[in-house]
Amino acid sequence: MGEGLGMRMTFLNAVRSRAGVSAIVLAGALVLTGCSGGKDAAPTQLELARATKAIVGGAISGKGRGAAPAPISRAQIEAVGLPVTGIRAERRAMSAYFFRAEARRDETPGLIEVWMSGDQLSTVTTRDGVVIATRGLGGDLLSSAVPLADGQPQSGALEQRIFTGDNRERSLTLRCETEDIGAERVEILGVSHDARHLRQICDGADGSRVTNDFWQSPGDGTIWKSRQWAGPYVGYLQLNRVTK
Repeated sequence: MGEGLGMRMTFLNAVRSRAGVSAIVLAGALVLTGCSGGKDAAPTQLELARATKAIVGGAISGKGRGAAPAPISRAQIEAVGLPVTGIRAERRAMSAYFFRAEARRDETPGLIEVWMSGDQLSTVTTRDGVVIATRGLGGDLLSSAVPLADGQPQSGALEQRIFTGDNRERSLTLRCETEDIGAERVEILGVSHDARHLRQICDGADGSRVTNDFWQSPGDGTIWKSRQWAGPYVGYLQLNRVTK
């Protein structure tokens, strides 16, 4: 509970620090998906609130499944002024925009970023763009020790702790080999990025195999796009970094 409250406070403080009432209202529309704008709200804010209510609220956890929502534009997302990542849970066929609630470093190299859903019930945590934990998705990835060097996924042991469906913890160890597929160009919500395509193939002792794909900027190392395995219950997550 304390950690969740801290993440919410970090996020809310970031919203409050943005100059101008309109930015606060806009960020509130994205985060508090159960609320709607008032009669005097600008049309863009009202549209964004409605679209986000359909796209974000409870989407990853499987709640609120319904008709396809109206699309949200890059301009609307950029107006919030906070980093945004689109996340899709393949097994549930659900998508949502997650907003960075916290960024920190610890004794292990790499920037830790906590991405929170609009309903504030789900989080996905990454280290330099590589998924290391999930919360609120069911059968969550409690932690993951990932092979990283200079911000790049590497060959080596991938160790994960999983929260199983019967409320127990399970440890998994996979041996991973990473290869450079080559230069590719990726498009995220209308903006193209030069990237190196890295593929990480991980094998378990039981003969199981998973494949993680990363599209990383050759400049600053940003992972713009990825498809990553988050354990046997969550399955594969697709991450698309919209804004930094």
